[in-house]
Amino acid sequence: MTAQPRGLTRRGHPKLPAPKTERAPRIGLERLVFGLLGFLAVVAVWQGVVELGLVRKVVLSSPIDIVKTAFTDFGNGVIWPHIGTSMTEYVIGFAIALAIGIPLGMIAGLSRRAYYLIDPWLSAVYSTPKVALVPLIIIVVGIGLWSKVVVAVIMGTVPIAVSVITGVRTVDRRHLDTARSFRAGRWLTFRSVILPSTVPHILSGLRLGANYALRGVIIGEFIAANAGIGFYVTQSAMTLRSGQMMLGIILLGLFGLATGELLRKLQDRFEAWRPGIH
Repeated sequence: MTAQPRGLTRRGHPKLPAPKTERAPRIGLERLVFGLLGFLAVVAVWQGVVELGLVRKVVLSSPIDIVKTAFTDFGNGVIWPHIGTSMTEYVIGFAIALAIGIPLGMIAGLSRRAYYLIDPWLSAVYSTPKVALVPLIIIVVGIGLWSKVVVAVIMGTVPIAVSVITGVRTVDRRHLDTARSFRAGRWLTFRSVILPSTVPHILSGLRLGANYALRGVIIGEFIAANAGIGFYVTQSAMTLRSGQMMLGIILLGLFGLATGELLRKLQDRFEAWRPGIH
């Protein structure tokens, strides 16, 4: 009996690799398993460090104590108003950042003169430490909800606009030449070539903008607020309640992770739908 060559099927045809659709669930499961293993390892080390007395519990609570604090604060309803306030500020700020950033990026990407006008302002806002702007915003807008919304808008708009500008200005010339060869008008070229090619960049900008908008809300709540997760963390730190402080930080991390994963899946879906021109 002769040995079968490697990489060939029984009939001698080349062995084809598994389709992406078959490998995707396996990759997703592997990513989940290793992510959980890494998380459990960190939690185990964290618990051990606290139990061994290497770090005082008043400074860093153990995971078990944080879980107990979570049951207490969620059970008596202390933390719910803070979550509601932060989510309201975040949703409003991120929505306004989308409404400003995407059209602004499209205009600057399509028009050279508009780009020359808008780009210096985007660069200036991006390079300015946002913490320095918060006191001015609070003086103008006040200490309430809208000051945090304004900070979220400023921090979320810039990465969205920059990503959209990059997408519009890096459209493949072959796509545009093909549209021109069929005498497509500006609107048809934008709708059928520029916009589809820019969608992955828009979604990348959304991921960055969502992250920065959340940072803006928390920065505003750290500096001046009377409600919100940032206020909850600050007040807990000032009164040495490390369990509540760590609970607030973990909630922010979980929300950022969930938002990032949702936008990543949306980005992957649109990336798969985008047709290529060869």
